[in-house]
Amino acid sequence: MTEKLDSLKKLGINVVWLMPIYPTGDEKSVGSPYAVKDNIDIHEDYGTLADLRELVDGAHQRNMAVILDWVANHTAWDHQWIDENPSWYVTDDNGNIIIPPGTGWEDVAELNFNNNNMRSEMISAMKYWVLEANVDGFRCDYAHGVPDDFWKQAIDTLRSIPNRDIIMFAESERKELLSQGFDMMFGWRFYTGLKETFSEGESTVAIVEAHEEEYRGLSTGKHVLRWTSNHDQNAWETTPIDQFENEDGAMAAFVITAYMGGVPLIYSGQEVGFPEQLSFFEGNANKIDWGINAAYKVEYEQVLNFRQESSALRHGDLTNYNSTDVMAFEKTVDEESVFVLVNVRNQAVSYEIPELFQESVWQNAFTETATRFGSNVELAPYECLILRK
Repeated sequence: MTEKLDSLKKLGINVVWLMPIYPTGDEKSVGSPYAVKDNIDIHEDYGTLADLRELVDGAHQRNMAVILDWVANHTAWDHQWIDENPSWYVTDDNGNIIIPPGTGWEDVAELNFNNNNMRSEMISAMKYWVLEANVDGFRCDYAHGVPDDFWKQAIDTLRSIPNRDIIMFAESERKELLSQGFDMMFGWRFYTGLKETFSEGESTVAIVEAHEEEYRGLSTGKHVLRWTSNHDQNAWETTPIDQFENEDGAMAAFVITAYMGGVPLIYSGQEVGFPEQLSFFEGNANKIDWGINAAYKVEYEQVLNFRQESSALRHGDLTNYNSTDVMAFEKTVDEESVFVLVNVRNQAVSYEIPELFQESVWQNAFTETATRFGSNVELAPYECLILRK
């Protein structure tokens, strides 16, 4: 990872999320990194604390942050807490420690958040990584499985550490978690809207409704993480190129994801169009060939770097002008305006330009060529037109 920081910086990344780096359990194991055996140690496959510090220092030198995946709801069955503090776990009527209810996750044991000593130790472990490795926050696994008041307690404690700017995001769609201090939640609804439009032929209204539903009621400064692939979708469903039909379709879906709103995610290998699904379970890991598709990576670099430099895309007001087959929207802030047109179909379509834009002149954000709108524009299959003024 440390060796790839320059490449990630060039790609337009400013936060690196590491999936669980901790030792994984052996008892009842299925090889999942989310069965954590020790909350304050590093799996031998990934390196040492010194290696992690080097990665974080390198990221900070490039004005990037590093956050860790945090598993608060449960532990592996051979975690030391099982023997030392059995009262820190939830038990059944017979006194047996249980798995998380309703999950079928046989490889992990459910923690008892009614036990204040366990809470304190959990928060102490989170502080350890901030203080000892200088990490910048956490992506919190299965966040809605943990009581809301624990997250407020943990986040308040982390943010009380001097001279830190802690990033917290919840793997959950529960907006209530944002009021506990989380900065972001997960955008499964938006991903579903993308699939309905691109893969099932529904109108772009599905995307617009998903966006509005996710952001309804969110206060300023709170956001939704959005993706066209992540570790779960990639491992259990398919790759973005298969999901959205081809490379152009996957890129078109990502442009909407990155520009409409929220915080865009790139999952490992996505930027080079790696064609295989990635298992994140021990013993099944793929090796990504990072050199297979340099031209595709350049496209991702264009998309993300323009987002980085555009205040309108990151902070602007959104106005939708979508048709059935074209996702069209304008983002504006102060004097800057960006107009995005994306053909969501694998066939050429004609888009009727809104009357207020007809005869207006825009600059292509990537080619810097000028475009004067008439009454219609023809878009090739999955073509994206990114214009600014």
